[in-house]
Amino acid sequence: MAEQSLPVVDEGTSVQESPSAREGMSRRALLGTAGATGLVLGAAGGAVGYAAAPTGATPLTSVGSTEVMFHVKHQPGITEGLQARGHLVAFDLAAGAGRKEAAALLRRWSETAKRLMAGEAAGSDDTDVARDAGPSSLTLTFGFGHSFFARTGLEKQRPVALDPLPDFSSDHLDKARSNGDLWVQIGANDALVAFHALRAVQKDAGSAAKVRWQMNGFNRTPGATAHPMTARNLMGQLDGTRNPKPSEPDFDQRIFVPESGTPAWMANGSYAVVRRIRMLLDDWEKLSPGAQEAVIGRRKANGAALSGGTETTAMDLEKTDAKGDLMVPINAHARITRPDQNGGAAILRRPFSYHDGIDADGTPDAGLLFVCWQADPLRGFVPLQRKLDRGDALSQYIRHESSGLFAVPGGAAEGEYVGQRLLEG
Repeated sequence: MAEQSLPVVDEGTSVQESPSAREGMSRRALLGTAGATGLVLGAAGGAVGYAAAPTGATPLTSVGSTEVMFHVKHQPGITEGLQARGHLVAFDLAAGAGRKEAAALLRRWSETAKRLMAGEAAGSDDTDVARDAGPSSLTLTFGFGHSFFARTGLEKQRPVALDPLPDFSSDHLDKARSNGDLWVQIGANDALVAFHALRAVQKDAGSAAKVRWQMNGFNRTPGATAHPMTARNLMGQLDGTRNPKPSEPDFDQRIFVPESGTPAWMANGSYAVVRRIRMLLDDWEKLSPGAQEAVIGRRKANGAALSGGTETTAMDLEKTDAKGDLMVPINAHARITRPDQNGGAAILRRPFSYHDGIDADGTPDAGLLFVCWQADPLRGFVPLQRKLDRGDALSQYIRHESSGLFAVPGGAAEGEYVGQRLLEG
């Protein structure tokens, strides 16, 4: 939805990996090629069914064979393309648990993530849920909430950028499903692989932390369309057309904390804003296709701006029709969220859709698990959401029902666990 960032329909195609996120890519590229050409590869550690593939075994497809590296500059799950299945889960440290217990937990989680992302078993007590499947682009991403620092005696290390988000007029937040000490994002292109990782993370938490909330989402499966294209959300709109791309010269500056940034443990990290945004689909679907396009400012069929061209054609905000009316309405979502209309504010959107059944009155509980990334939320999400609050045509068809902000440190180096520089610094 958004021209760049947006809380619900931003516009961006699936994100390509930046050079800095490609460390260790040779193995991933090899696995993807092997799956596509029919070669059988038993990866080190057993990426195929937890063991080297036996002679004559049917090779994994390209979907199952693709592996994302764990030890990279930026944590996995940020610059990779959208995955078919996702789980977002927040934990609170147990009573009495502190810095020591948190460090041990992050060490366990990091080891488990590394194994699972390589297509290996989680450990000696693996559930076998994902047996026979390859890595399937699995990623696990870990972050710290505002409350984590007081619980662990690390208040002096808490980033200013992690200050609580302001209130917004579209907020109808459930506090029980918001925030949390720790946050884990899981994504994969196979539902069983994603669930397997979720169970492993929950089991690893043991007595150190308890689940505060969990949300489950999905996207279109890779290969379901004739050619790669921008994803659609549950409103039927192309969602992500103007996402910033790693090829842009200021991408890292907008999305990642610089190596010289403060606090030092956040170098190469990013801040994730997580919002459960309910789409009021019954109201939305009463609109004609033309009215829906006016709300968004783009054609539903191909994502082109109402001012003309294709999905990637620059939007002409001044163009008028034969009656002299603006072709892209003044309150259109795509117009309001454009970076050049917001002092350059930009976010990298990487959402999942969700559907949690039907309410008692027959209303669908469905919408977007909105996840956006930025180097500083006060210069990314906050100004954009404030602008949307002041007159976005889409606002009457959505409701923000939960919210969280998490500091996601840079990727763990070989021999390190995620967050080690914070917890042992």
